[in-house]
Amino acid sequence: MSFTVEDLGKNMIKLTIECPAEEFEAAIEKAYHKNKNKINVPGFRKGKAPLSMIEKLYGPEMFYEDAANSLIPEAYEKAADECEQEIVSRPEIDVVNIKKGEKFVFTATVAVKPEVTLGTYKGVEVKKAVIEVTDEEVEADINRTREMNAKKVEVTDRAIENGDETVIDFEGFVDGVAFEGGKGTDYPLVIGSGAFIPGFEEQIIGKNIGEEFDVNVTFPEEYHAKDLAGKPAVFKVTVKSATTKVLPELDDAYVDETTEFSTVAEYREDVKKNILAAKEKAAADAKENEAVEKAAANATIDIPQGMIEAQKQQVAEEFSYRLQSQGLTIEQYMQFTGMDQKKFLESLEPQAIARIRTRLTLEAVVAAEGIEATEEEFEAEIAEMGKMYNMDSDKVKEILGANAEQVKADIAVKKAAKLLADNAVEVEASAE
Repeated sequence: MSFTVEDLGKNMIKLTIECPAEEFEAAIEKAYHKNKNKINVPGFRKGKAPLSMIEKLYGPEMFYEDAANSLIPEAYEKAADECEQEIVSRPEIDVVNIKKGEKFVFTATVAVKPEVTLGTYKGVEVKKAVIEVTDEEVEADINRTREMNAKKVEVTDRAIENGDETVIDFEGFVDGVAFEGGKGTDYPLVIGSGAFIPGFEEQIIGKNIGEEFDVNVTFPEEYHAKDLAGKPAVFKVTVKSATTKVLPELDDAYVDETTEFSTVAEYREDVKKNILAAKEKAAADAKENEAVEKAAANATIDIPQGMIEAQKQQVAEEFSYRLQSQGLTIEQYMQFTGMDQKKFLESLEPQAIARIRTRLTLEAVVAAEGIEATEEEFEAEIAEMGKMYNMDSDKVKEILGANAEQVKADIAVKKAAKLLADNAVEVEASAE
């Protein structure tokens, strides 16, 4: 295998890769053995016809595609490794010459990592955070914990209120006709959860257990079922039962039983301290993000479209994994939003560009400042990964292999981001 590199400008190159004729011949032979049992040749049992006979009957091109698909991945990977360019996109492959007895020639057009010209990255201005904890925030946090310790009590002597957990029967009608998917029996519904069409849950408030009544709503214009979008509907509803939460009394006995503290005062002080720590962490993260964003905006980078396309695919895959963790598929998401694959990927382009600019800028800062990951930092990161995957550090290193260098690069990038934050100038929001 041999190759040449052509600079196409704008951080794009073309690799022209040649495979010797004998390699192409071997790939054809391999494709023949893979497929011969599927080919009918008069006078021969399946799998017994020689290659020459099949080529005579069907043409020498019979196995070209399989042969090319066999050669291209390995030849491209080898050329990519040897070309001394940092490739940052998937290759666009074009076959130049494919003929038995001749060299197999193809091209791979790829994007390469662009150069970064840093602008101002130290001393960028960021908004100064105002950090305070109000009594209302403390009480809200305490009440969330009380909610977790609440007891459910059946509602028997009053009408339905906001927050009640009800069990209802319902059936929906549009123009007097029941529609598909509009009926439910023994359906659990928390009033105020927003799980139903806007206006539905509010009309249950004030109704009594066992009461039958009509709920009048209008489906949203963007409703996923197009035949119902924007249409008025009537739901026949019966409230079959309801429960409500009764929160425990906030006193020293409750605090002593459910926390490590003995008094309400001690508990409140600890809650306030934790809220403050969380706000300080959020403010530090926001400061770092803003400093990095400003430094990236000040940098000059000519990002090739191929790199953007590759990043869009990565963002899409990550988004799909998050949906799966919530029990949804990317197809369902696109159905709900009315997007097709093309529009979905287009919507990810700003995020992809921002990611690329951020990473390249931070890598340039790493180089400019001579930042490196220390051995202690590397070992600490490996130990954290080990905890996450429940394995010892040596096993993590074994699995990482050559990718351990990427871990060190990521540590250096994090240190670069911290350097930008540490050197940023905080200004009052009104000063901008």
